[in-house]
Amino acid sequence: MKTLEVADAIAPLSEYALDLNNESMILTVDGRPVAALVAIDNADLETAFLSTNAQFMALIERARSRHKMEGGVSAREMRQRLGLG
Repeated sequence: MKTLEVADAIAPLSEYALDLNNESMILTVDGRPVAALVAIDNADLETAFLSTNAQFMALIERARSRHKMEGGVSAREMRQRLGLG
């Protein structure tokens, strides 16, 4: 993982983004992390947005917890219910 002090960031953002090479770069202010540039492989814009959205991730975690406690419908059964398989 790379780090970069914001005050030292003099290149265009595009240069930093293109130089990630599947790593992350943490941006710091006075040595404290304030932001991150993260390489994204095999993801579209919607996936990238949702994976960093706290409300969406909380919704997913609630659904996972509920499924674990109460059980759920298998993918196979859901396909049958929807007439897809």
